[in-house]
Amino acid sequence: MTKHILPEDWLAKISRFQVATASKLRGQHKGSHRSQRFGASLDFSDFREYHLGDDVRQVDWNVYARTDKYFIKRFLDEQEMRVHILLDTTKSMGERAKWTFARQIVASLGLMVLGRDDRLSFSYVQDDLLPPFRRKGAMYRRAFLQVVSAIEEANYTAGFAQGALKAIPKDSTVLFIVTDGLEPIEEWQQLLKRLPRFAGDVRIVQIVTEEELSPQYSGDVRLLDRETARDVNVTMSAKVLNTYEARRRQHEEEFEAICRRFGVRKLQLKVEDGLQHAIFQQFLKAHWIR
Repeated sequence: MTKHILPEDWLAKISRFQVATASKLRGQHKGSHRSQRFGASLDFSDFREYHLGDDVRQVDWNVYARTDKYFIKRFLDEQEMRVHILLDTTKSMGERAKWTFARQIVASLGLMVLGRDDRLSFSYVQDDLLPPFRRKGAMYRRAFLQVVSAIEEANYTAGFAQGALKAIPKDSTVLFIVTDGLEPIEEWQQLLKRLPRFAGDVRIVQIVTEEELSPQYSGDVRLLDRETARDVNVTMSAKVLNTYEARRRQHEEEFEAICRRFGVRKLQLKVEDGLQHAIFQQFLKAHWIR
């Protein structure tokens, strides 16, 4: 039996939150989010004058009695939000704490979506492409948690940005991409410029570790590249560490720049800060949930 990756009390803690977006909602089914269209929910909006062809059942006869004019009631329609979550499963995500944390973030977001009667889809890059998880409603929260918990390893053999487009549906309101962002900037650029076709609100959740941000190695060490399985012997001098830091900062600055260029929001989460800090502080402060 697969062990769930979230604490037992976590569902109760996040059940009052939901994904927030200013993007125009898609989908024609009832949900928990107010659209800017006017429809047939029970939430009154305002009046407007009757025009030929309007539904006479919407005429407010009390207003007619007072004004001798025909007005109809307008109601706010409720529409479902369609949220897709894409998980990076390349080997650079495979460090144990990072991998667990990334799946915890995915699971938390998905449980929020399902708990609000919105439509969730979830996929991850993989060598043998499988249909995404697609469900709506709180009854599927346990099933979703089981699916995410069961992805035991990050072992995708190609580049994340190359495989992502094959795994994303084109009918989302909000698209979350959970990744460490370590792909070459050129590949990210090719991916991000295509994402507006898939969702109006694209967000990258970048998962990093303290070790990646500030390595504490010293002396002679043997480093293993998770992506290529190649190892190299390195003397961790101050010059080597400074070179690494400069390249890491350059990558982050360029990554931030192309996200801004293509209207993609990015939030960096550090594994060591913990799940509660990520959800209840960083996500709320960024207005990604409410």
